[in-house]
This record gives sequence, C-alpha cells and structure tokens, in this order.
Amino acid sequence: MGEATVMRGKPVAESVTEQVKQRVDELLATGHQRPHLTVIQVGEDPASTVYVRNKVRTCEKLGLGSTLHNRAADTPQEEVVALIRKLNANGGVHGILVQLPLPGHMDEQAVIGEIDPLKDVDCLHPSNVGRLWLGNAFVTPCTPQGIIEILRFHGIALKGKRAAIIGRSNIVGKPLAALMLAEHATVTLCHSRTVDLPAVAREAEVLVAAVGKAEMVTGEYIREGAVVIDVGVNRTPVPGGKDKLVGDVKFDEAAAKASAITPVPGGVGPMTIAMLMSNALKCYEQQIG
Repeated sequence: MGEATVMRGKPVAESVTEQVKQRVDELLATGHQRPHLTVIQVGEDPASTVYVRNKVRTCEKLGLGSTLHNRAADTPQEEVVALIRKLNANGGVHGILVQLPLPGHMDEQAVIGEIDPLKDVDCLHPSNVGRLWLGNAFVTPCTPQGIIEILRFHGIALKGKRAAIIGRSNIVGKPLAALMLAEHATVTLCHSRTVDLPAVAREAEVLVAAVGKAEMVTGEYIREGAVVIDVGVNRTPVPGGKDKLVGDVKFDEAAAKASAITPVPGGVGPMTIAMLMSNALKCYEQQIG
C-alpha cells in the first residue's frame, strides 16, 4: 500500500455549516423567526460541558438562537421532564437536546421519550429511530450522519461494499448500520461477544471503530486497502504532561495498511456539531412546514 489518505473532518464540517448559515440567512431575510435550539445539561460532566459550550458557540456563529438550561446533578427526573414538556409547548423553541450521559438516578430512555419528535435534534426519540430504520427519517443521528458525509466528501461509495462496525451503541453503532444499509452496503455489526473479532474486521472494506477502548483496533484488524473510520475519543495519561487524545484505532499500524483513515482528534469529531446544526435547521423547517 502507498500512504493512506488522512480524512479530516474540518473541511467537511465547514461545507455543512456554510450551507446551514446560508439557509438561516435566507429565512431571516424573508421575515421568518430565528431557528432556536435549547440544550438541557444535568450535572457537571466535564466532557459534556465542553461539548455544550461548543454547541452554543456554533449556534451563535451560524445565526441560530440557543438557550442552555443547566440543572444540578441531583435534580429529580420529574423536574427535567416538566422542563421538556414546557419546551415542547413553546413555539419559539425548534430543537431540544438533552446532553447525555444523564446522572445515574435518571432513566435516559424515559427522559428522551418526552421530547417532541419534531424537536428531537439528536434523532433519539423512539419514533425517529423507527423512521430511520424504515428509511423515511427527516433527521438522522449526528455522529453516524457525519461519518456518511466524510465518506461522500472523499468520493468513497458504500454501494456493494462490505462494512463492519465495532460497537453497537444506540448513539453510533446501531444507527450507523441503518444509514450504511440505506447506502446499499453489506453491514456486519460487531461487539464484545463477536467471535474472532480481528478476522471479522479484516473482511471489511470499510471498518468503523466505535467501541470506546483506546487503540484496541491494531493492524491485524485491517484489510489491505480498507477505509478506516475511528469514532473513539479516549484520554490517555502522559507522564508529567497533559492527557493525550487517542482513538479506538492504533493509527500508525492501521494507516500502514489502509487506503484512507480518519485521525483522532480532528476526524469524525468536528462532524458531530456540524450535523447537529443541520438537524436543528431540519427540525425548524419541518415545524414551519
């Protein structure tokens, strides 16, 4: 193999957000109200705080309105549900995002199930998940859709390809399988019980690692010439220095065999917020008809 193409997320994210900004500008110029995204954060998870800050900042940059509701970690679930119902009824709020993870005393599924499906910017409400699998979604989950956009941007067609996804979470693995099937890939969804995982992974022409284990996917998982997408973000301590961010893939080993690969950081990461902005706009347009 020659040198693998490094597929960075930033140029792809910029092209998505540029389209969102143009559309928001058009809507405002024709007298429409400003699309508005509301974020609910319960507790002080440091990673969540960074994500939320970036989401609010990106809203401002693209001309969307945004409101952040911070609640203490010990807030009762009923209180969060009451807030969601109030936001559902508010015509000036077009997108509602509950930042995950929620504190342990809360039932995440029950809380997310309270969001009006038309305002569900993360595509986590059961009816939107159902629409995704039925092939008629109006919003799609942010990180999986971001992966599809990166592949499109780099001219990598999924049609007829064998794809393997390591990790079956509701946030990435499962919805990405649905999106890849819609692109006519043959999809294998792998997980911790998959027998001889490296051998299964080596079958794949497109391999996605979304497992949350630092550098678990080594060179032996990679088919010669495969496209490798690394969704993992893991902090590994560096003696006497700042924590280093690494993915789920051992980059150098994978890049030696792959034809194209996403880096960590700077690969899939920038796409998540870009697709969130795109979804906020789609929710808004669905509501204004």
